[in-house]
Amino acid sequence: MRIRATVAAVSGALALSALAVPAAQAADGPGTPEALLSSPRAAADELPMEDIQIGDIKITKNIVNGGKNIVVGTTAKKKFTVAVTTTDPSGIEAGGGFLWHGKKFTEASVDGMLVPADNAKPTCVKLNATTSTCSLPITINPKASFDKNGLRNHLAGGGWNVYGMAAAKDEDFVIKRQLKTPVRIQRAARLTVNASPEPVKKGKTITVAGALTRANWDTRKYAGYTQQPVKLQFKKKGASSYTTVKTVKTDRKGNLKTTVKASADGTFRYVFAGTSTTPAVTSAGDFIDVR
Repeated sequence: MRIRATVAAVSGALALSALAVPAAQAADGPGTPEALLSSPRAAADELPMEDIQIGDIKITKNIVNGGKNIVVGTTAKKKFTVAVTTTDPSGIEAGGGFLWHGKKFTEASVDGMLVPADNAKPTCVKLNATTSTCSLPITINPKASFDKNGLRNHLAGGGWNVYGMAAAKDEDFVIKRQLKTPVRIQRAARLTVNASPEPVKKGKTITVAGALTRANWDTRKYAGYTQQPVKLQFKKKGASSYTTVKTVKTDRKGNLKTTVKASADGTFRYVFAGTSTTPAVTSAGDFIDVR
């Protein structure tokens, strides 16, 4: 993936919102903040590959998606924001950022990027006279190509970083390429349950089947999540909470199957705790009539 061509949309979004640095504070030419923000597409091939600090402006915090993990399926678009909180004695003019995946912001390391659309504009909330939080909207499209905010399975989980930019009212400017975020991008999961037979005589065997599947971003379909521990839980009729009966592992196709003895009317469900790449998910309940 070519970093600099992909980032043209980001710098364009910031430039449209008057995030510019004048020639008085930055030397003219490709790669300078002035060139990047005032003529972003011309400067895209010279995107700063290092941090930039002009003046005493500081990025103090970044928040991705409100601090929550981003769960993406196979068809629906997912919108989120990348926000940077920045301070400068003169106040903040604009700011924002995008996400990239990898160990270092280099052509060799970056293997995924999620950037704002060309027409995206930062929204800034003033916290006080010197500090504001500015955010840019980003949309993930599971149906899109990899270079247009689509995803591939190897990008699930952590390893994402924020490339943050901001400008002050006195024309100070800052770029931080590798701001850390704990937010993960996860593959959406589904979990089913089916208890049978029904009705069933007390003391007889109940078979509780189900399946754990998750989004496969490479094929854009759901597929079984194999060899994962899933809890089987039961809530007796009239009870207020579920109790864990046993833990069952999914098979090579993501299927679940176990047996229990029928004891009383109640509802069975499966509960998956989640992993770094896949969120927790709970099935709907399946009521069983014991006679």
